Amino acid sequence: MQKITLEELVAFLKEQGFVFQGSEIYGGLANAWDYGPLGVELKNNIKQAWWSKFVKQNRYNVGLDAAILMNKEVWVASGHIGSFSDPLVDCKKCHSRYRADKLIEDFTHGEITGDGMSNEDLTKFLLDNQIKCPTCGALDYTDIRQFNLMFKTHMGVIEDAKTEVYLRPETAQGIFVNFKNIQRTTRRKLPFGVGQIGKSFRNEITPGNFIFRTREFEQMELEFFCKPGTEIDWFNYWRSYCMDFLKMIGVDGDKLRFRDHEKEELSFYSNATTDIEFDFPWGFGELWGIASRTSYDLNAHQNHSGENLEYLDPETNQKYIPYVVEPSVGVERMLLSVLFSAYDVEDLSKDGKSDSRVVLRLHPALAPYKVAVLPLRKNVHSDKANEVFDRLSPYFACTYDETANIGKRYRRQDAVGTPFCITIDDTTLENDTVTVRDRDTMEQITLPVDEVIAYVEGKIKL
Repeated sequence: MQKITLEELVAFLKEQGFVFQGSEIYGGLANAWDYGPLGVELKNNIKQAWWSKFVKQNRYNVGLDAAILMNKEVWVASGHIGSFSDPLVDCKKCHSRYRADKLIEDFTHGEITGDGMSNEDLTKFLLDNQIKCPTCGALDYTDIRQFNLMFKTHMGVIEDAKTEVYLRPETAQGIFVNFKNIQRTTRRKLPFGVGQIGKSFRNEITPGNFIFRTREFEQMELEFFCKPGTEIDWFNYWRSYCMDFLKMIGVDGDKLRFRDHEKEELSFYSNATTDIEFDFPWGFGELWGIASRTSYDLNAHQNHSGENLEYLDPETNQKYIPYVVEPSVGVERMLLSVLFSAYDVEDLSKDGKSDSRVVLRLHPALAPYKVAVLPLRKNVHSDKANEVFDRLSPYFACTYDETANIGKRYRRQDAVGTPFCITIDDTTLENDTVTVRDRDTMEQITLPVDEVIAYVEGKIKL
């Protein structure tokens, strides 16, 4: 499988209609991206796969869709207004601005992240290791200062301190403030989890690497509530569960690794944290974070709101604040890892004749289109092809292509990851059978039209 650089992938995704620069006709907006016809399908399929595995198929979990705008006191209680910040540093020579911890992470290729370091430790590491400004090469930085990442806006017609609200920087707090409602209405006993997919917003200092780090992004988060003392067992359970899911959807296992946080890296409220990292072209980067957050979040909201968030254990008749294990992953980062794992340039050279094809080996469940319906000859087979398309499209995403010769159309579908091409030819008109071509093997079989739906559905299951 041939590797692709980030720059090559960005160009490929734009050309094929996966991702476009946001507001492009006006010169764009830094770090804003629009998902095109193929990108939105792939993104939705990833979210559906996560929802199916973590909510629908898991007996412990239920779902939630909380509001993006929340009462300001939520963010006071959670600590986001007071301490949700990144270490900001400027180059004195060229005035470029960076996150100090990301300078260290990039310099060490992800081996050291800077997590948990004080401003003094970050500065010392930069100087001791001669980490120069990536823009101009100088080693002359300002003092590190903390920059709050919250996007602030106002609700209502008057803009003053009383009308301030924030775009949520994470989806998790919507789950915590609804813990009591969910537990009461579902009558769930511990352990149980609440899953949510939604938009989050962070005013990142140095967004970059395409869609890897953006100011507007989607999260797939699970908050798993359990009895104190059992959290490490559940932490290990979800740690393995997440890794297995990534491999199941086609992320290259050879590019994945666990990075367990050392004691000094842990947040003050966490007693265990692991990142699942993926080997991107720029090095290993965090893909999925799994954290045992103890009872910090529910305690914080109980103390600040005055609401009793204790759980009454029916087995022991004891009341306590549950502990929480949180697996949290960004949709865009998962999409990137899927694409880097799937992209391939296959050498088809034969008998001294050079040939190759681009093929996106997506898991069929994630592919934007499951089937491409191709009439062999437009003026002869298009009516029947449209009839077949109409029969298949209620069951899975299909596309129709009648332009250029059949070989070129196969290659087009290979490049966007369509797992099956269905060709309509003279035989179809005679006996209602079609030719089904497999994307990965390029092998072809003949099937009655009536059997195509069951055949494809059997192939696209996770």
